Amino acid sequence: MRAIKSTIPAEEITRVKGLGFLRDKTTPDCFNARVITGNGKISAEKMDAISEAAKRFGNGEIAMTTRLTVEIQKIPYKNIDALISYLKENGLETGGTGAKVRPVVSCKGTTCTFGLIDTYALSQEIHEKFYNGYHNVKLPHKFKIAVGGCPNNCVKPDLNDFGIIGQRIHHIDYDKCRGCKICQVEKACPLKIVKVSDGKVKVNEDSCNNCGRCIGTCPFGAFEGYTDGYRICVGGRWGKKTAKAQYLSKIFTDKDEVINTIEKAILLFREKGEPGERFSDTIARIGFDTAENILLSDDIITRKDIILGN
Repeated sequence: MRAIKSTIPAEEITRVKGLGFLRDKTTPDCFNARVITGNGKISAEKMDAISEAAKRFGNGEIAMTTRLTVEIQKIPYKNIDALISYLKENGLETGGTGAKVRPVVSCKGTTCTFGLIDTYALSQEIHEKFYNGYHNVKLPHKFKIAVGGCPNNCVKPDLNDFGIIGQRIHHIDYDKCRGCKICQVEKACPLKIVKVSDGKVKVNEDSCNNCGRCIGTCPFGAFEGYTDGYRICVGGRWGKKTAKAQYLSKIFTDKDEVINTIEKAILLFREKGEPGERFSDTIARIGFDTAENILLSDDIITRKDIILGN
């Protein structure tokens, strides 16, 4: 369908887009409102409020975006202020557009069979600290964050500007390994990188993705111990141009350190990024090694006030 000419002034279309209202090009004066969920999870009460808002102020239809926001369809321009007020009364807000930190995308985390970390809790913390806390910080371009609960990568962290992947790092107790002819750990490994050799189990650590599927599978307790962690990748993107994120060399075991690294990445993008370029472009231009050194040190944090003041 060809776009219908809008009856709304161009400057107003731009203004309300900043509030999370995107023009519906099939109409002359309607917009689709993006309602922010924070971490992709929402209560039944809030969903009821969104449904009621869609009936009162839109056309009664709701769509889900690829970034896990809820979109109320075909809201006439004259209803925008009333919709914002109604959502606010029910603890909801619109947004999610512009050259800034975008809403966080999260997988199901520990509610999934394979989930290793509480992605909902981590995503909510990221949402509050960076989507809300950095809401007025203008960046060179959009900055997308995804939190995946395991190496299955359902939420595609490596196609986001900043990706987090849950990890479960095994600890092998070789004293308990009996070198079984039919090794249960070997059978459980989905990557087939576990072998019994010279009477002991061996794991190809270079190929291990720390999925944790081996934990608890040895009947003699050789694979009981583990450490939960987080793997970080930076510089991914999806769209007209694509780039696969690159992994930092360190696996993090402290959640607060992960939060700090997100802040460093945003500050790096703010300081080094050029107008209109994505984070992947910034990393390619300055070099991944340089970017990693910045992200793994604390120097940029000491200059936070200067960077945000520019």
